Amino acid sequence: MCGIIGIVGKAPVSDRLIESLKRLEYRGYDSAGVAVQRGGRVERRRALGKIRALEAVLAEQPLTAEIGIGHTRWATHGAPSERNAHPHTAGRVTLVHNGIIENFAELKAELQAEGRVFESETDTEVVAHLIDHYLAAGAAPLAAFKSALDRLTGAYALAVLIEGRDNFIMGARRGSPLVVGTGAGEMFLGSDALAVGPFTNKVTYLEEGDYVAIDHDRAEIFDETGTPVERPMKIVSASAALVEKGNYRHFMEKEIHDQPEGCQHTIAAYIDPIAGRARMAGDVDFAALDRIQIVACGTSYIAGLVGKYLIEKLADLPVDIEIASEFRYREPALRPGALAIAMSQSGETADTLAALRLCQAKGLKTAAVVNAQESTMAREVDVVWPIHCGPEIGVASTKAFTAQVSVLTALAVAAARARGRIDAAEEQRLVRILLEAPRLIAESIGLEDAVKAVAVDIAKARDVLYLGRGPMSALALEGALKLKEISYIHAEGYAAGELKHGPIALVDEHTPIIVLAPYDSYYEKSASNMSEVMARGGQVVFITDPEGAKHAPAGAKVVMTAPASDPLISPLVMSAPIQLLAYHVAVLKGADVDQPRNLAKSVTVE
Repeated sequence: MCGIIGIVGKAPVSDRLIESLKRLEYRGYDSAGVAVQRGGRVERRRALGKIRALEAVLAEQPLTAEIGIGHTRWATHGAPSERNAHPHTAGRVTLVHNGIIENFAELKAELQAEGRVFESETDTEVVAHLIDHYLAAGAAPLAAFKSALDRLTGAYALAVLIEGRDNFIMGARRGSPLVVGTGAGEMFLGSDALAVGPFTNKVTYLEEGDYVAIDHDRAEIFDETGTPVERPMKIVSASAALVEKGNYRHFMEKEIHDQPEGCQHTIAAYIDPIAGRARMAGDVDFAALDRIQIVACGTSYIAGLVGKYLIEKLADLPVDIEIASEFRYREPALRPGALAIAMSQSGETADTLAALRLCQAKGLKTAAVVNAQESTMAREVDVVWPIHCGPEIGVASTKAFTAQVSVLTALAVAAARARGRIDAAEEQRLVRILLEAPRLIAESIGLEDAVKAVAVDIAKARDVLYLGRGPMSALALEGALKLKEISYIHAEGYAAGELKHGPIALVDEHTPIIVLAPYDSYYEKSASNMSEVMARGGQVVFITDPEGAKHAPAGAKVVMTAPASDPLISPLVMSAPIQLLAYHVAVLKGADVDQPRNLAKSVTVE
């Protein structure tokens, strides 16, 4: 979750760029840089490490100009270094970028074939060269920008300077947020309201696929088709900007929409896209492990279930997972040679912490998958694997769930390689698939209008069943949990094959059945279970992918088509629709979405 700031100002901007970047330090970063434009020329300064290192560079080599862009970088493609720090320049183009360009290697090869030379290892530099390529072909800046955007696959937020065009910055967003700030004779671009907060409280939130050009007085916004559009301006107070909801009514809604960027940030910490390797910090010898023991509660437990499927399938490493509140009381048989993984968004969950300490007392090596890196859990384990998803305010966990699953997916790939279950080529293939997740999650969120329509009927129900097989059975549990905790509708999740062993007795024409079934090795059996339900009058909402929709049994009340994805990441891609369904049902019922009754964000008592 790199930070971006752009200013078309009336006064020198270097100090203000630095001020804004300091407000974005919470997003995490390993390098920083700024670029300014004066008299048609662009100059930049970059530094490895904290912003104070960049300030030292600027003290020695000052920049004076009234237009500029700045960036704090969290390394994805290419190691942390000054050479890989943003901004990046190619020809007339200088830009900063948050996100992952999935097809950067293909584009880079194409650009190198025409003689272009690259200075960094980043995917970002490809975007700069691509825009400059279209400029060199005679396109005007906005046309060149749009042509480049049309070639990009992945998630991004961009701020772009064009040499020779003073008082002009272009920006775009897809899968990563970008806002426009309006001042008095000045305009701003930023990663969020906090970035532009020191300069203005008038903020316009760009929508998915939008691109924009700003000058001193206005922002010209276009949608992804290139059609000029108006987006509403909002007044954001300084305090609200610290944890602001943006265009969203609730934090939960915002956090669902934050998932492409959050997932990107998580994945960046655990894979090396240049080498095509998964990397798990800490001294864990996966080849020597007898098994993994996961302990967790609630949504974290369900994330662990998804991880169990992936780790056992890819790495052939046995995984036991247990609800922490049960684990410590049943005198489990624990032996050294296992790795105990505690999973908790807060890192303070009392039951999970107690289970972790029991594992430590039995001599197990321990690790924690947590969001809060300074938490008790993080301090007490041997290895910390942070999920890096940023603050989660809503009580019902959404982006922390997909971040936890992202970490466990990377772990499954790393363990499989370490145990000799996959070779280097297969590891590279799986890493490429994992890089697709942020984009596909963003596309999956695009089902929101269809979800809203379904929510109208679900809100009238007294009972709802969720069904799935394989990893989707875990998502069925998660979908039911989300619906229960924020809408107060009774819901249950089941492995679809268990339907005929009892739950099918609940099925009638008044019971909505949510079936999760992408077109994978489980699909045929899932479709059969769906037919069993429909034969008994069940009202089926079928969430699948394009191929699954093509083969869907006749009779489903609603078919929602998520984007096609590899089974490795389908749990990530399929999460957004079930989260959105719970959210919109709760809104229709008038529930307090962010603070549901009887629940707390961090359960620090047993």
